[in-house]
Amino acid sequence: MKNKLLLSALVVITVLLGACKKDEKGTSTLSIRMTDDPANYDAVYIDIEGVEITGEGGGVTVLNVNAGIYNLLDFANGVDTLIATGNLNAGTISQIRLILGENNSVVVDNLTYPLSTPSAPESGLKLQVHDEFVAGIAYAILLDFDANESIVQQGNGSYQLKPVIRVVDVAISGSIKGAIIPAGINCSVSASGNGFTYTTYCDADGNFLLQGIPPGAYQITFTPELPFLPITLDNVNVTVGAVTDLGVISF
Repeated sequence: MKNKLLLSALVVITVLLGACKKDEKGTSTLSIRMTDDPANYDAVYIDIEGVEITGEGGGVTVLNVNAGIYNLLDFANGVDTLIATGNLNAGTISQIRLILGENNSVVVDNLTYPLSTPSAPESGLKLQVHDEFVAGIAYAILLDFDANESIVQQGNGSYQLKPVIRVVDVAISGSIKGAIIPAGINCSVSASGNGFTYTTYCDADGNFLLQGIPPGAYQITFTPELPFLPITLDNVNVTVGAVTDLGVISF
């Protein structure tokens, strides 16, 4: 089942494209998705308010979150949902902080019970990871809840949420980089293949980066300002999790 969940995450994630601006070359794109193992409850509602990523040096990135109350059991048997996206500085990430609201509950035999979440509203659910993100690559992290293990019934009949979450991360795209000479001319760079075209522009130093590109073979077209003529490269391969370096293109 885990393989199916991972495949689902790969298939449904939308690839986000990045531009070739100088200050974006050190970033990676990240999507956070959520799924669940089947559980013996009528429903398990989780109130998600925020997602934060801790990177190198303790820096924190707040992701764009699809806040709301989610029934975990809607995302069992290979189904998942997107809960957050954002751009991170390339490098090592050490922690995911899932911030929950107060409206968490479990439904048992058609009766709804609040789920207490000790310390979660204040400090969040902290998931320890150690992943290296490469600039220009799009990544996905799948939070795989185990609802049966995550809910604990207390002796007084109440229920407590002690999340058991497996973190699955995977690169979902590659990128293409290089440079042109002479630098400083207006030049677009496009990659065409698989029925799609991805375009960016060279910066003032002549550098370019096409990121978030699905794997496959592409035709790369450089279209400079006159009097320079276009250049086309055929069969440039893009690999998941890798940066294809075209080197220096001279007009």
